[in-house]
Amino acid sequence: MASELQMTMATNNVQKAAILLLTLGEQDAAEVLKHMGPKEVQKLGETMAGLRNVTKDQVNDALASFVNTVEQQTSLGVGANDAIRGMFNKALGSEKADALIDRIMFGDKSTGLEHLKWMDGRSIADMIGKEHPQIIAIVLAFLDRDQGSEVLSLLPKEIQHDVVLRIATLDSIHPSALDELNAIMEKQVSANKNTQSPSVGGTKVAADLLNYLDATIEEEIINKVKEADEDLGIQIEDLMFVFDSLTEMDGRSIQALLREISSESLILALKGADETVKSKFFGNMSKRAAEMLREDLEAKGPVRISDVELAQKEILAVARRMAEAGEIALGGKGGDEYV
Repeated sequence: MASELQMTMATNNVQKAAILLLTLGEQDAAEVLKHMGPKEVQKLGETMAGLRNVTKDQVNDALASFVNTVEQQTSLGVGANDAIRGMFNKALGSEKADALIDRIMFGDKSTGLEHLKWMDGRSIADMIGKEHPQIIAIVLAFLDRDQGSEVLSLLPKEIQHDVVLRIATLDSIHPSALDELNAIMEKQVSANKNTQSPSVGGTKVAADLLNYLDATIEEEIINKVKEADEDLGIQIEDLMFVFDSLTEMDGRSIQALLREISSESLILALKGADETVKSKFFGNMSKRAAEMLREDLEAKGPVRISDVELAQKEILAVARRMAEAGEIALGGKGGDEYV
């Protein structure tokens, strides 16, 4: 059932999935949520918390959509979340929410590292900030890139570049070392031993983490990495997906991206782009749309570099999200990760 709810959410019907989940009993809802990922559970929790006066027609519509999905495909999936306990409290009441969240969070397959995925960046940074940089590097390599990037930005500045260096040179972790790391995490979260020897880290992971950072912090860290190891810093920089990398996307992907970003963001982003990047976008628009964009760019007065960088980051974030969803293919540096 979890995968069918995920498919419903993927088609922008999160409300239907939330309504369906609320119609289940506490035990069944917990079993379903165990098989879903952190971000999916958070989306559901936010939507459930916001539901008011659900009508019978809405429930029937949600059930009909679910039945239709089940007829198409069935399979099962992953995880759980502490950050949304408050949301579930509002949606279900504290007693039911506490029981539901606890049942989801502390399943037999959970490890200390996996539990971190349910925590906010500040809590993780506070927890691991005083640990050895090698431990911090391993933890960040295990987190989702956007979450790991947030934690990295909250760490003391004097250790940020050291952590990135260590992430870039990570390869795999011996099972005993991973057991020790989970033991450290057990001080704050409930964890079980993991006998796997997963491959973590590497220059691509380091590059991905830096991609999510503010441009100023990103540049500062990469410069310090180069000071410590110039070759490694260049390798990381070559793998980073920057705004100029959009020129190496295929036309269909650029067109799909254009449908997902606002005109204002695009105008701001292109104010700081070179002609090659501008031409890439112009060439994938209708003649009239391209002319209007050129006119808007010319009419736009001077803008702050920080605003341009923010707009470019926003567009890159949309591109990464679409690539991860398989909607587009990112070309250029690091592009093989998304093909």
